Amino acid sequence: MTTSPLGIDVSKLKFDACLVRDSGKLRHKGFPNTPAGFGQLSDWLARHRVGRAHACLEATGAYSEALATYLHEQGHLVSVINPAAIKAYAQSRLSRVKTDKADSTLIAQFCAERRPPPWQPPAAEVRELQALARRLDALREMRQMEANRLDVTAGAAAVRASLVGHLAFLDEEITRTEGLIRSHIDSHPGLREQRDLLLSIPGIGSTTAAKLLGEILDVKLYEGARQLAAFAGLTPRPHESGSSVRKRARLSKTGAPRLRKALYFPAIVAMHHNPHVRALSERLKERGKCPMQVIGAAMRKLIHIAYGVLKSGRPFDPELLKTS
Repeated sequence: MTTSPLGIDVSKLKFDACLVRDSGKLRHKGFPNTPAGFGQLSDWLARHRVGRAHACLEATGAYSEALATYLHEQGHLVSVINPAAIKAYAQSRLSRVKTDKADSTLIAQFCAERRPPPWQPPAAEVRELQALARRLDALREMRQMEANRLDVTAGAAAVRASLVGHLAFLDEEITRTEGLIRSHIDSHPGLREQRDLLLSIPGIGSTTAAKLLGEILDVKLYEGARQLAAFAGLTPRPHESGSSVRKRARLSKTGAPRLRKALYFPAIVAMHHNPHVRALSERLKERGKCPMQVIGAAMRKLIHIAYGVLKSGRPFDPELLKTS
């Protein structure tokens, strides 16, 4: 069945759709970003006699996930695109206009020209784990901010009391959410098995394992460890030009920031306790690499190992892995 390219620019309250007709003509319409708006989109596609659309949306988290899931359930082909790819496409076309209508048109043209791969919504238990892990992150960030305020608050006993009370509440919520994450994983055999595999890797604890499972979604989505590292934005980006420009390579950071964040401190721990990560970091230090380059390489190595144990279904075994 042929599909009609459909570009969708999603924001918090609404989304703008651009439909590419067989004749090349474009049709635009805006909808509220609500379940009722999703139904209106279906009616609009039906009026244009679109049996199956190839809908492309930028990955904007909670704003786009519900719509992408709805379209997939309606039988449409859905692609969720890294915003960096759309930005690069716009630059290649020397696009100078930045409006919701222009953005939806750009996404539709990208869809028609590039035909990006289809997206599959994660399983319900993975979506719930992701939500719980992200909630835990948010609670810990709030606690750190309140602790910083308490450190600099002088006098104003009422303010200090308020901060102390809020910190106690946040501590309770953090403990409760950690328990919910453990219970949720334990109640799903697949997640429990994957968590135990990740826990076999020196440097990865229970919280990190939950975050990785929530952000990776499904290891089968990736063709290899390098693709997963690229998804996390952990591949190096060389900066060289001609014979004179030789700048230090940096992480691309074109990927999932939550995944990178989840690996930062575990990589530091792994540099001391994981034999393969430690050997890699020592070699890089001997070659004169700066500390952040070494940590970045350790993060990349750690996600390669995580991919290996999840893909193979076997716990970490230092004897089976080659140092690289």
